[in-house]
Amino acid sequence: MTRRPEPLTRAAQAAPAPPIPLRPRTAPPEREDPDDEVAAPRERPIPAAIQDLFAPQPTPTAALPPPEPMLETLTRFVVEIIAGARDLDQVARWVTDEVYRTLLKRVVLGARARQARGERPIRPVLRLGRTLITEPADGVVEAVTIVHGRGRSRAVAIRLEGIDRRWRATAIAVL
Repeated sequence: MTRRPEPLTRAAQAAPAPPIPLRPRTAPPEREDPDDEVAAPRERPIPAAIQDLFAPQPTPTAALPPPEPMLETLTRFVVEIIAGARDLDQVARWVTDEVYRTLLKRVVLGARARQARGERPIRPVLRLGRTLITEPADGVVEAVTIVHGRGRSRAVAIRLEGIDRRWRATAIAVL
């Protein structure tokens, strides 16, 4: 036969737990012997040759695909992003961080302007015109594409650089 525990009295149930004494934090003691094997490991400098292996690697033009399809797609996407019809994250892998931040500012400003006017974002009707491409250096392409819309034409200037065996936009300007 098992015995049931006695129920606690109301006074015992309501009694708060005693406070836990807190000690102030102190810095760990300094080691007397700096060459002690038990000491925390020191950070070793990484040789420059190894650091360069993990940095973004430039790629020559011959090792990259033709830039024309990338330029046309990126031009269309950038105009649609600024119009609010496309999400900026869709081009994140094709642009550098600096270009992403610049486009993000334009997106925010455009969204505020549309909200103030009470407009909804709509997909613009575009027709891509002529694209002029120059190669100022190996692995670098600069291009201007004319974009014709319903009421106006714009120019989109893009600089592509070959980084890690693919094209990345390092500068974009919508004029």
